[in-house]
Amino acid sequence: MRYSHSKIMKFDNPIIKHKFTADPTVLTHEGTVFLYTGHDEPPAGVDDYVMKEWLCFSSGDLLHWQEHPVPLQATDFKWASGDAFASKVIYRNGSFYWYVAVTHQSIQGKAIGVAASENPEGPYVDARQSALISGDMLPYAATDKANLDPTVLIDDDGQAYLFWGNGTCHYARLKNNMVEIDGAIRILDLPGFSEGAHIFKRNGWYYLMYGYGAPEKIAYAMSTHPEGEWSFKGIIADVSFNSETNRPATLDFEGQSYFFYHNGALPGGGSHRRSVCIDLLAYNPDGTIQPIVPSPPFGL
Repeated sequence: MRYSHSKIMKFDNPIIKHKFTADPTVLTHEGTVFLYTGHDEPPAGVDDYVMKEWLCFSSGDLLHWQEHPVPLQATDFKWASGDAFASKVIYRNGSFYWYVAVTHQSIQGKAIGVAASENPEGPYVDARQSALISGDMLPYAATDKANLDPTVLIDDDGQAYLFWGNGTCHYARLKNNMVEIDGAIRILDLPGFSEGAHIFKRNGWYYLMYGYGAPEKIAYAMSTHPEGEWSFKGIIADVSFNSETNRPATLDFEGQSYFFYHNGALPGGGSHRRSVCIDLLAYNPDGTIQPIVPSPPFGL
């Protein structure tokens, strides 16, 4: 049964309570919402990122979530040695494309791979058998984490764009096949850019949300074209509860806009044991975004 959005103003966050989840990406397909997350699973006593796989959940109402079998692991990319960092799933021409950040086996640093499936819940397989973006492709001497947190937009004219980065925001066009870049890799200068980019379009405006500073707040910029000029609009979300990082995602669903993010609010949680949350997202008449009002952390 569908619920009335006007009656649901707060969520019981975090929305997934039996596993640590992070770095959400979300889409709607045939009336069902699909949520894809990272999976924090450091052993007891280890306070570091240990992420080996991505998870998939689905919902018809954003309140009740069904978990699906693990659809993708970092080592499903045979050229990768592991590390399942933030990702983006997008649908085009009958296929779902999953852009992920992993550690490359033979080229130093993180790399971006792309997997594909005909079903939103997977399973997904490596669509290239090689990295889409690796450290040796960047227009400068790359740091180990330069290729983090891919996000993808397919514009109304069919042109697809890939944005990503850590410390520096990069972007490139994608070919129609969604598994090759088309042209040069360029750099976008954004104030305080840390990582966690998320690009989307709404009512003629392009929005680029991202982690700002350290620990990370969420800031955003707006543009009338995905390749700029971009106008910085400020910070819309403060540092997330008990987590030094954040990675936003957005969804328009049944007449309401939503903001997905992660915090460290579950028992035993923290910066390396994070949990995905949802809150309402609202826009001003000029298209700018109103500050996010987070739901109270779990148990408070």
